[in-house]
Amino acid sequence: MIDLNAESAATRAISVSELNRQARELLEQGIARVWVEGEISNLSRPASGHLYFSLKDESAQISCAYFRQRQRGPTINLNNGNQVLAFGKVSIYEARGNYQLIVEQIEDAGEGELRRRFEALKNKLAAEGLFDAAAKRKLPDLPQRIGVVTSTSGAAIRDILSVLRRRFPAIPVVIYPTAVQGEAAAAQIAAAIATAGRRAECDVLIVGRGGGSLEDMWPFNEELVARAIAACTIPVISAVGHEIDFTIADFVADVRAPTPSGAAELVVPDQLEWQRQLKAASARIATLARRYLEDRYQSLDWLGRRLLQGSPAATVARQRETLRSLQQGMAAAIRHDLTNRGLAVERAQSRLLQHSPALVVQRTISSVNALARRLQIAGSNSVERLQRKLTLAARALDSVSPLATLERGYSIVSEAASGRILTDASQIQSGARIKARLRFGVVDATVTGTSERDSNDD
Repeated sequence: MIDLNAESAATRAISVSELNRQARELLEQGIARVWVEGEISNLSRPASGHLYFSLKDESAQISCAYFRQRQRGPTINLNNGNQVLAFGKVSIYEARGNYQLIVEQIEDAGEGELRRRFEALKNKLAAEGLFDAAAKRKLPDLPQRIGVVTSTSGAAIRDILSVLRRRFPAIPVVIYPTAVQGEAAAAQIAAAIATAGRRAECDVLIVGRGGGSLEDMWPFNEELVARAIAACTIPVISAVGHEIDFTIADFVADVRAPTPSGAAELVVPDQLEWQRQLKAASARIATLARRYLEDRYQSLDWLGRRLLQGSPAATVARQRETLRSLQQGMAAAIRHDLTNRGLAVERAQSRLLQHSPALVVQRTISSVNALARRLQIAGSNSVERLQRKLTLAARALDSVSPLATLERGYSIVSEAASGRILTDASQIQSGARIKARLRFGVVDATVTGTSERDSNDD
């Protein structure tokens, strides 16, 4: 007899591989990455470089895999019996069905406590807004004085001063000495930052130290130091440890530098680059200024020529030059005529001398005198004609002059209130005030009556 239920169950069955795969997916998706604390045991170091071990406590243990590509720093020196904190994701090794922790980061248990304190303080200060980007201040482009809060005996101050001397040695540096590790360091660092802010003698402040362990750099993770940086009245650059090291001071400061040397690089420009840029800018400015002035000079010359050409003085000068040319032409014509006549006289005298009769000589002299008189008369008549034309023109101008009209006994009558000239009796009413301008003086009068035509017309 066939068991149908057993057959149905076999139809729904999955493989072991599928079961392990589904279990791995459930673990990896259902449990977030976690920190696990425990003691290392069963440590294995195969030739592949991966580390396999167990983490155990008093009542349980879990297998762990720490792959080579995740291993950094001193964690590869782990030994059995070490109490550690391991961070990673929970998974299953499908081939064996082993439940395990895939380790991504591992620390000594002592550092793990510091890490927890670090995260707690970081979350607290972030909630208060001490890390907000909007509160970050911009560093000055070229500080007048730089402050440094660090140990005077550490490598950090030597690196900072070396970079500053190389990049921009003209900027003075004020050092606020302090311890940078140990139990008293945090209070000293906070006091030095407060002193720098109170004195306000620097434009920017570098706070930091060289590299070290988490415990060595812990003063820069203290709340006291973080709040001192936040309260500082001048921009602060945090320069603690190496590029991979992060402290609470880095998050609170206005700018984080990867190293103390990097802070010095950030705080001042490269003097040589500035000099190159300044030289190039000066050359560009000089070129633009020269071109601008040349353009303005040309415009000014052009406008000056136009002004001279259109000015009354230039017009009078041109007319004067024309008159001078005419005068010179007239004088040349007269001289030419006189020269010709003189030559004629000379020829006549020559003929007279050749014939030599006294009477002929006398007649010739008389003829010459007559010609001279005629020439004089012709010149005088020409001048008189010009004078008469000028007199007639002056008279014509005088005849249309209002003053000449007044001299003949006429007057110019205007309305007293508006000054309007009256040419028709209908333009004025009886009783209106009028003014009559005579050759000498003005007569104020009142109109007693008007007539549309002159009484002499009758």
